[in-house]
Amino acid sequence: MSQGFAGSFSRKTRAGIEFLSMVSIGKESALRDKMRHLGIAESDIQESFIASSGKGGQNVNKTATCVYLKHVPTGIEVKCQQDRSQALNRFLARRILVDKIERLKFGIQSAEIAKREKIRRTKRRRSKRAKDKMLAAKHHHSQIKELRKSSCDFAQDSP
Repeated sequence: MSQGFAGSFSRKTRAGIEFLSMVSIGKESALRDKMRHLGIAESDIQESFIASSGKGGQNVNKTATCVYLKHVPTGIEVKCQQDRSQALNRFLARRILVDKIERLKFGIQSAEIAKREKIRRTKRRRSKRAKDKMLAAKHHHSQIKELRKSSCDFAQDSP
């Protein structure tokens, strides 16, 4: 079996059923290519493993499944404990680190930041003019509904 930084395809058995876990070779090679493209070397990354907390049961409590990465040249730090598997967390942490470095290098606005900005804009208080305009439209709409209601009353009264 191939042994990359994500532990590619290690075989596990659970209740007699053999299954493949971890990250596909394609995803792993795509991440390696992206790291190479950005000029990130494995030697530039300090990696350590920390005991996780939260969900995961005995596995999480006994093993150090949380992965901590630090990219020494930029000083960017990433901590990942999304999964019970250390190998999968290694892959996920590297992917997050590469995304952060890419944003730093190219100034790409992340989807997370865009999402936060959208929420901020929707929660922002409306200007007085916009509020008055909206209330006028609502009032106009309610008048139309009242006219419809009164015309329905006439239709019901006359048999």
